[in-house]
Amino acid sequence: MRASAKVFAACSLWMVGLGVYFLFLRPALLPEDPRFMGSSMEILLTAAPGLLRWLDHVFNVMGGFMVATGALTLLVACRYLANRARGTFAAMTLAGAASVMLMSATNFMLQSDFRWLLLVPAMLWISGLICYLREEASGQVFPE
Repeated sequence: MRASAKVFAACSLWMVGLGVYFLFLRPALLPEDPRFMGSSMEILLTAAPGLLRWLDHVFNVMGGFMVATGALTLLVACRYLANRARGTFAAMTLAGAASVMLMSATNFMLQSDFRWLLLVPAMLWISGLICYLREEASGQVFPE
């Protein structure tokens, strides 16, 4: 398996894991959320009594999309990167920009407590893209 496939496989497993966290473990509001909004948990829940229930639904959808994205990324990593099909680099760049890079950038903008941890998958994704380009430039043949 090529280095790019290994890196993207690791990213995909991280996405699936994060999706499972959002589906089953993540609380509707983290302690940093009211802090960012300049409020308190009590004020938010008084102003919007259904907020936690609604956010549970939102995070279920997000978690499901994360699991789906991770599963498809794993398929691409294991089956399609080796084929060097036209458009693969562009698709993986767009997928990374819209997922892990946007999430990382947003968490930095929010000054999230998790911003440095969430930088790791974005850097891994960029590493996977660099590996892919280097493999293409080397012209090496890798078995699937």
